Amino acid sequence: MKRFLLLFVTLLFSAFALAAVNINTATKEELDALPEIGPVKAQAIVDYRNANGPFKTPEDIMKVNGIKEGTFAKVKGMIAVSGASTPVAAPAGKAETKAATAPAAPAAPSGKGAPASMPAAAPAAATAPGKGPAGGATPSAAPAKDAKTIKAEKAAADKADKAKVKEAKAKAKADAAAAAKAKDDAKDADAKAKKDAKAKAKADAAAAAKAKKDAKSEKAAANADKAAAKADKAAAKSDAAMKSADEKAKK
Repeated sequence: MKRFLLLFVTLLFSAFALAAVNINTATKEELDALPEIGPVKAQAIVDYRNANGPFKTPEDIMKVNGIKEGTFAKVKGMIAVSGASTPVAAPAGKAETKAATAPAAPAAPSGKGAPASMPAAAPAAATAPGKGPAGGATPSAAPAKDAKTIKAEKAAADKADKAKVKEAKAKAKADAAAAAKAKDDAKDADAKAKKDAKAKAKADAAAAAKAKKDAKSEKAAANADKAAAKADKAAAKSDAAMKSADEKAKK
């Protein structure tokens, strides 16, 4: 019996680990077997894909009303948008609920002798809670403990994912701020360069005008000097002629 229960538990968790529900083709019952997805959300998924067409990515399931990031984080490793659906083992809570509401097995027909009543008593003995041979917990307690561990691990993974998303958003915000500042700095530098270029062009034009004016003044001064020299030469020549005439007159 212990080996049978151990094999059953192993097969159960193997099916859970390899399960992949195609949310584009899965039935309402297959969707209901997913964690955090009850019959209401399962029907909402079916209605959404009927109205909007197939999901393109697993993340699109969050477009369905009532399914948020927390629910998606718990099922994202078990859903797909292509391929065949592998049945997902129902979580412990759902399995217990279905077992509690399942109809009781029909009673064995009455008959004479003990052999006729023994088969009907065997299943009850197998499912009855109790203690093992050594007085410890029954083998069924092991899956419950594993499920609790898995739930804790999923909670830790969800927390880590949320931290990563928060860090990514903060980094994106910082990058956007840095890009905006770089753009503003480039704009200010361009405006300053244009202003400096305009001021330099104005200064160069003023310097050129002054140089031209100075050159004109220097040329005028040179011409005046030439005229004065010419006048001095004429005056000297006139003086020489008058002196010569006076000397001739004295003779």
